[in-house]
Amino acid sequence: MLLHFPENFIWGTSTAAAQIETPFEHEWKGIASKDGYVFNRTCDHELRREEDIEYISALGNAYRMGFDWSRLQRAPMAPFDKEVVHEYQQFMQQLKARGMYLMLVIHHFSNPIWFAQEGGWENSNTIDYFINFTHQVIQHFGSYADNWNTFNEPGVYITNGYMLGNFPPQKKSYLAARKVLKNMAKAHVRAVRLLKIAYPNIPVGISKNCVIFKSEHPLGYPLARFADNFFMNTVADHFIIPELDYCGMSYYAKIPFIPQPITEIDHPGKLDEMGRPHDMMWEYYPQGMEECIMRYWKKYKKPIIITESGISTNDCDVRINSIKDYLKHIHHCIQNGVDVQGYFHWSTMDNFEWNLGPTYRFGLVHVDFETCERTMKRSGAFYQQVIAQNGVEI
Repeated sequence: MLLHFPENFIWGTSTAAAQIETPFEHEWKGIASKDGYVFNRTCDHELRREEDIEYISALGNAYRMGFDWSRLQRAPMAPFDKEVVHEYQQFMQQLKARGMYLMLVIHHFSNPIWFAQEGGWENSNTIDYFINFTHQVIQHFGSYADNWNTFNEPGVYITNGYMLGNFPPQKKSYLAARKVLKNMAKAHVRAVRLLKIAYPNIPVGISKNCVIFKSEHPLGYPLARFADNFFMNTVADHFIIPELDYCGMSYYAKIPFIPQPITEIDHPGKLDEMGRPHDMMWEYYPQGMEECIMRYWKKYKKPIIITESGISTNDCDVRINSIKDYLKHIHHCIQNGVDVQGYFHWSTMDNFEWNLGPTYRFGLVHVDFETCERTMKRSGAFYQQVIAQNGVEI
């Protein structure tokens, strides 16, 4: 059976600049990842833009992308580097010439080293630095934008950077996390206002990562409840503000608590013992996509765009089935009256999966991390078929 999606539905893929461009002077540079790689080379995107445009445009009518803040702006309040501006502008011009819808992400996890040295997001004074960066992004790239994300997954950034210690600055402090949440939310509000003034007819949103936190042991209930309340409610309430035009949403995972949280990352083999399907990272629970969509639709009453959705696997059949599963649940939400406007698959190509490393593959395009050669995967060809028929066969 073919599940048809609405006319003008947005189909695309999503990337983050830090994960695909060679690191410049940002906090992730030189970080050792779980799989043994070092964050010094990703997949040479800035050197292979012409080739990557072919894959990007083959995988949808839209592309979600960001910028390396450290390459564009070399010091606080400094003018953008002209050569880097020209590089990004050329890239976007070529995408627009192919009719691509561009969602531009202003902040996607990585900060310049100079920003971190000024205290990072714990220092409220750095909000002005981010606003200056946003102003110059608007000035140089606003004419290419069809859609804006101010922040990508602020809950993931805050939780991993300031509570779990997985992301730079690798802290473990709830008080620091709350301070960062407050400052990033203030920056978000100011950035939204700037965007609305500059381009009042271009939609503005964020990407809010969603997770199903489920206690499966009496002792796990308090921690699961805390995780759900902070991650799914508190963070969302700070960022899904009335001024937003839509709620961007990403979903990948269910995390069971027995009583500790169980993932394939931290407890390899445990999900198998529990009889749970999983990818290389988390329990696979595709119906959670529908649960999260309905939860935020009912609470915030805003249109929804799936800004990221994917699975970490080397098996194309598993990835194809996951696309079918997720799209089935999204389609069901649309049939039940939810205004879901688009779907961006994560990711266009295999990339450097932050603290875990490049062997955690999400791409529709395979990347050889020794040569950086690209090859379309069978799952990429399947996604092309979905886009061509504006629907998925289940």
